[in-house]
Parts: sequence; C-alpha cells; structure tokens
Amino acid sequence: MAEEPSDRAYWNKLLKLVMRHTRGRGDAEDLLHSAYIRLEQYRAGHAVDNPSAFLLRTASNIAIDIHRHERLWAPDDLNQDVQRPDDAPLQDEVIAARARLARVKEGLARLTPRTREIFLMHRLQGMKYREIAIHLGISQSAVEKHIAKAALFLTEWTRDW
Repeated sequence: MAEEPSDRAYWNKLLKLVMRHTRGRGDAEDLLHSAYIRLEQYRAGHAVDNPSAFLLRTASNIAIDIHRHERLWAPDDLNQDVQRPDDAPLQDEVIAARARLARVKEGLARLTPRTREIFLMHRLQGMKYREIAIHLGISQSAVEKHIAKAALFLTEWTRDW
C-alpha cells in the first residue's frame, strides 16, 4: 500500500505536487485540505489503493472547478447576458442594520440638542471642527468636546448591538 498522508514531510511533498499540478495557485494548501476531506469521505464506502494519487487528482479537479467558476463569473465582457449574483444584503442583515440604526437614532435623541447638532454637522454634513466653530460662534475646543462627548456616548449606547 502507498504512503499515508499522516506526517508533515509527506504532506509537504503532496503540497509541492499540488502546487505544480495547479500551476502554483496560492491556495494549494486549501485545495489539498479539501481533497483530504473528500478522501476520508470516499474511504467510508470504498477502498483507496493509492491515497497520494487520489489526493493529487482531487485537488487538481477542485482547482479546475474553481477556475471554471471564476471564469464564468468574471466581468470580462460587460455586454454578456450572464446572470450575476445579487449583491443585495440578506433580509436578516437588513433587519439587523435597521435595528442598529434605530438604536443610534435613540441614542442621538438622548444627547443634548447642542451636542447632537454639532455631532451631526460633523458626521452628516462633513463639516470640519473649525467650520462648525465659526458657524456657531464657539471655540474649536468646544466643538471638539461636544463631538468627543457624543462619540463616547454613542459608542457606549450601541455596545453589543
């Protein structure tokens, strides 16, 4: 019977073979690991005379499958009528994001009106501290303190959300 993939030196030898057969793909270790899992699943019902050959062939086949999948979904030609995967968030992600947003809105409502105004001017309108200070007629240091106060409160308020 052929060698078993049980020690590190044997695994490294197989890894080099997989890298050579898959043209130096950076994920050779992942390919070999997936092939090993398939080997063990196959062994549950069948005898394997040459585990090395099985692992090498399976890793190569997995690499081919990955390459075909990447080529199918690659944006080579934007005019192709190929159905692309939907990049929209999943429903549970939308629900979780809405819950977080509601929590942040509730936290914003708990800030003093002045702190909330300054924080929103900076975060939503993109105003710089100096611009806010001039606009409101206060010192830049006061703006910094309001924003720090709001950021600290909201960080604590939304912790574990």
